[in-house]
Amino acid sequence: MTAVVQSKSAAAIDAAAAEGRAAFIGYLPAGYPDKETSIQAAIALIENGADILEVGIPYSDPVMDGPVIQQATTEVLARGFRISEVFEIVRAVTEATGAAVLVMTYYNLIDRMGADEFARRLAEAGGAGAITPDLIPDEAEDWLAATDKYGLDRIFLSAPTSAPERAQMVAESSRGFVYGVSIMGVTGTRDSVSDLAEQVVVASKAAGARRVCVGLGVSARSHVEEIGSYADGVIVGTALVAALRDGGPDAVGELARQLSGKS
Repeated sequence: MTAVVQSKSAAAIDAAAAEGRAAFIGYLPAGYPDKETSIQAAIALIENGADILEVGIPYSDPVMDGPVIQQATTEVLARGFRISEVFEIVRAVTEATGAAVLVMTYYNLIDRMGADEFARRLAEAGGAGAITPDLIPDEAEDWLAATDKYGLDRIFLSAPTSAPERAQMVAESSRGFVYGVSIMGVTGTRDSVSDLAEQVVVASKAAGARRVCVGLGVSARSHVEEIGSYADGVIVGTALVAALRDGGPDAVGELARQLSGKS
């Protein structure tokens, strides 16, 4: 008999829903601008309203990342970043806050270490799971097995171009939530939210997804409120990374307060 996995990210989203709001999910790159500062920024983000943290693993060819995140991760890689830092950051933030902490990574970094080894180390660090933007469920056999073994969430992406069959496979394979991509293109702040965002949520829910969180382009409280009216969670990345770049952990905390409506 298969044990029931208790999803940390689903629990955080459900707790926010019980308060009558969408979950606020914040993204920061691991080790930017250095390991200790990235930990401080992550804690500030959570203490000022974030329900879930995404820790991005720096990658040399980030096809989905816009210029702000690309520049940050390029700096981290230039100083000699190692994957082991990610687990240290996840552990430090989890122990300090108790929050659900997800890793966001291109799958070949997991594959290079080995899906089982990566999942084991992430679970031991207290991590909730991982978002794998370039991995599709029908090519994820090893990752599905590893996340089942170690009780981790696994978040796949659904886009405006996803066919109903693809949306159903993503909904069935994801644990925690489905990551709804609101625009086609790279990450970055935008003045308005794409009309496609709501369509992705509706399509994912129709395909069986219990929770759908939307990201790419969110940078203002008005965006959070708009997306939060139809999605289960709102994901913010570039705006927070820019705040960290320009003002350090304090600026991240201040922006988090504004985005979460706590200021």
